[in-house]
Amino acid sequence: MTETALSDSDVLYDDEALLVVNKPAGLLSQADHTGDVDLVTAAKRWLRDARDAGSDPFVGLVHRLDRPASGVMVLARTSDAARDLSNQFQDRLVEKRYLAIVEGRMTGMGTCTDYIAKIDREPTLVGPDHPEGKRAILRWQTLAPGDSVSVVQVQLETGRPHQIRLQLSNEGHPILGDFRHGGSRELDGKNLALHQVLLRVEHPDTYRMMTWAVSPPASWNHVLSSDQAAAIRAAVQRR
Repeated sequence: MTETALSDSDVLYDDEALLVVNKPAGLLSQADHTGDVDLVTAAKRWLRDARDAGSDPFVGLVHRLDRPASGVMVLARTSDAARDLSNQFQDRLVEKRYLAIVEGRMTGMGTCTDYIAKIDREPTLVGPDHPEGKRAILRWQTLAPGDSVSVVQVQLETGRPHQIRLQLSNEGHPILGDFRHGGSRELDGKNLALHQVLLRVEHPDTYRMMTWAVSPPASWNHVLSSDQAAAIRAAVQRR
């Protein structure tokens, strides 16, 4: 990982209001107790170096991806843009699509409805009567099944911590590399085969709908069949 953890190729779009990036797997969304480089800090460094944006440019985090996941993220470059984008996420006006490689042969499509609570700070599936349980809904569709792994597309209707990881594991198909939630096979030794492939938001200044789509990391390639790789390429192109 580079000093800034963001290269020019990671930046998908930038203007006075938005910075859209392809977050690398392994990069924190925001700073934590580890002191490791996080996306907000990396974005500030990129803006200083590439856009001469001053010593401390504003970067607002309005949504998150788990550290071992990758994919499209939008960052706000002004407080007004941060407020507008946060409202879009809160009101579920943002379209997000994810791709995952899961263990086993998963076919068809479906909807998962569960409840998730943080128990001792650990996201956990709980029953509907749990006092801290929050409803978690996602829709999934298998794009390319296989005998040992399958490629699945996911759209979230809610945004709970570790939601995709917990719910797919509960279906009997944990995400590759997710030993924390029932997985038994690794991807690259440290990250997950979970990638936010598409993000669609309304631009806070122009009010135009804007869409970005980006391919998963190259680390996925060694576990995919040619048909599965083709299905992923089609999913990236499908806007």
